[in-house]
Amino acid sequence: MRNLQQQQQESEVAVPESWDVGRNNCITAINVQGTTPLSFPNLHHHHDIDHPINHEKPGWKKFLSFVGPGFLVSLAYLDPGNLETDLQAGANHGYELLWVVLIGLVFALIIQSLAANLGVSTGKHLSELCKAEYPKLIKYCLWLLAEIAVIAADIPEVIGTAFALNILFNIPVWVGVLCTGLSTLFLLGLQRYGVRKLEMLIAVLVFVMAGCFFGEMSYVKPPASGVIKGMFVPKLAGQGATADAIALLGALVMPHNLFLHSALVLSRKVPNSVLGVNDACRYFLIESGFALLVAFLINVAVVSVSGAVCSINNLSSDDHHRCNDLNLNSASFLLQNVLGKSSSTLYAIALLASGQSSTITGTYAGQFIMQGFLNLKMKKWVRNLMTRCIAITPSLIVSIIGGSQGAGRLIIIASMILSFELPFALIPLLKFSSSSTKMGPYKNSIIIIVVSWILGIGIIGINVYYLTTAFVDWLIHNNLPKVENVFIGIVVFPLMAIYVLAVIYLTFRKDTVVTYIEPEKNVDPAVQSRMESGLAKPDISFQVDVAPYRQDLADIPFPE
Repeated sequence: MRNLQQQQQESEVAVPESWDVGRNNCITAINVQGTTPLSFPNLHHHHDIDHPINHEKPGWKKFLSFVGPGFLVSLAYLDPGNLETDLQAGANHGYELLWVVLIGLVFALIIQSLAANLGVSTGKHLSELCKAEYPKLIKYCLWLLAEIAVIAADIPEVIGTAFALNILFNIPVWVGVLCTGLSTLFLLGLQRYGVRKLEMLIAVLVFVMAGCFFGEMSYVKPPASGVIKGMFVPKLAGQGATADAIALLGALVMPHNLFLHSALVLSRKVPNSVLGVNDACRYFLIESGFALLVAFLINVAVVSVSGAVCSINNLSSDDHHRCNDLNLNSASFLLQNVLGKSSSTLYAIALLASGQSSTITGTYAGQFIMQGFLNLKMKKWVRNLMTRCIAITPSLIVSIIGGSQGAGRLIIIASMILSFELPFALIPLLKFSSSSTKMGPYKNSIIIIVVSWILGIGIIGINVYYLTTAFVDWLIHNNLPKVENVFIGIVVFPLMAIYVLAVIYLTFRKDTVVTYIEPEKNVDPAVQSRMESGLAKPDISFQVDVAPYRQDLADIPFPE
């Protein structure tokens, strides 16, 4: 028996350390000599595998075991920043910008599924692959931009929570901004009773808001022709339409969500086979599609209600004034037809829940970004407080100086920052997921590559166009002295050139680091076929367990 074990150890296929990309659930040592039994590391249980690993689970139960990451990510598409941009787009342009919501959510589904596939197929999330691929300077720049994106995403959550507290308790907005720091501790305290229960409660409250807008939508009855036309006929007419469209895209397609989704899927135990990886990718796609469909319908309802109410001919003077400067703090009047006097209270509770649910996604995204780029790990409460304190600073300054109106404009600015940040997460994702050096046989098909790059380049092009034209227009029409305009131009134009050059560099740089490991080709084809089907050839002592998942991500609060 000792000789048999020694022969087995000597004949195992060694994996070079330089190839170790952290994918414990992809790499196994396979004996390919003689009839010596195959061996798999990290065994904890032993059982016959003449049947598929998940043979006891029907298809729908297997699918449910993968549900979770997509729905948590989709909460970011219902955060206060989304609600703010939806409300303003509807009030200012009616239904004309619904096509932006449609394109944004379709594009979000594509890139979120690509992020999930990247994590499942490589065992690494996006920030870890960026660290492995790019030079040190580029890596640190991408990390800094990703952290700025997390902070920019947290600003609407801070202001949304402050608005909710203002509506509920009539406290000043700047005091509510300070109170959002305490909301972090409150949220973490509730996690002791189970994060899943907390997320379910928050999701229910968010869907209460959705039900209110759907009820109001049935009351005001926006014209179906106008909604459909706005959804399928692109149009950018009217003052500020381009800015509102970019703000919508920035609020819908968030760069930190790509880092988050590619990491969340690693909390699932995926069978170590081609069939297992393909099934996991399909289940994550279905889950993300359903979650984002719900988010799309809610966003359409918010835009339609805002557009319908603010376009009524007999609108009162007070409501007309609110529509001209609509923000989260004044939007509860849109629901008065359905909820009456209780509209403001229920709206504030749902807004508070929306901000807190988005805090969860931002906290996890920041943790994965820091761990992936810098290999640093912080306790979630420390990470949450640090991000929240940084986001509080500009929110507090603006709310003190500009009040609720200034805070509402800051949400739009934060959404535009997210839109400009998008290429620095999107381009690496598109390149890695289309690269055989990263994905091997799981890389994107030609159709997905073409569609995703066309949409990606389109969004990036819109950002660059707006960045250039908006700044030049402001530079020409402002009232500053010429000397100050020249100084501003000297500072800003080089930064714009650096932005464009950075996008070009990321787009055309050739990937050099190989992280995909080719499977052993000397294995008996019959045995290989059975392994890829979740089966294996019964042997003397051939035993296997489900491949271990990422231990460093094991604290993600999802059920197995």
